[in-house]
Amino acid sequence: MSARRAEPASATELGIAEQVALYQREFPTVDPQVETIVSTLSRLSRRMNVAYSRQLATLGITNAEWEVLKALVFAGSPYRLGPGELAKRLGLTPAAMTHRIDRMVTEGLVTRERDEANRVRVIIELTPLGRDKWLELMRMAAVFEADLLQDVTGDARPELAATLTRMLRRIEESQPDALGRTDDLTC
Repeated sequence: MSARRAEPASATELGIAEQVALYQREFPTVDPQVETIVSTLSRLSRRMNVAYSRQLATLGITNAEWEVLKALVFAGSPYRLGPGELAKRLGLTPAAMTHRIDRMVTEGLVTRERDEANRVRVIIELTPLGRDKWLELMRMAAVFEADLLQDVTGDARPELAATLTRMLRRIEESQPDALGRTDDLTC
């Protein structure tokens, strides 16, 4: 596979090679291969998030709603959880979860009903429309991801998956409370 230079998305964004050269200019002992890999992974992650957000927008749902749909699907049939369990799985406060569920009930993606066995308990359940939107997004994502990984074939896929999994595990072990959140950082 030939190494192609990643072009900047705009006139203000440097290409990866230029970015690494500037790192080297200011910090001569930086490993250019490490910086190329890390910078590329970072940019790839941002681009993938934009692409997924666009797919969600075509279906008329937000990333926040997608997370709820996904949590309900992961719970398994009949795709039901209490709002407290949903909030816990998504790292949200109960108030934020209630607000999110309110919108999704209005949009017909989920229902909110009292548990017949325990009238105090509320159950959030995926609707057929919510499941259809989840499935359609999975179909769209599969096409996008197949295109994204077209250059990674054969034995390279399991090797790449294993390497990325080890990298993820390493950062999760060194930063166990992070989980992708930055609200504890001060700027």
